[in-house]
Amino acid sequence: MSEVIIAAKEPAVLELEPGTYYWCACGRSKNQPFCDGSHEGTDFEPVEFDIAEKQSVALCQCKHTKNPPFCDGSHKAL
Repeated sequence: MSEVIIAAKEPAVLELEPGTYYWCACGRSKNQPFCDGSHEGTDFEPVEFDIAEKQSVALCQCKHTKNPPFCDGSHKAL
């Protein structure tokens, strides 16, 4: 099984427009916190999520959240 890479030990706080997004679950993307296809050849798949209206979100970058793609504070224990 492939291992997750910690991209950062803090969330990416972003203002997102309505639309569909793909969160990087493996930590390999060069476009954190979004998927760029770098998971190819691993056991990981990106997490698709929809934003219905413009809003600020805190997206996990440590890849240990129990509520993907959103930060749940798991980075504090790493």
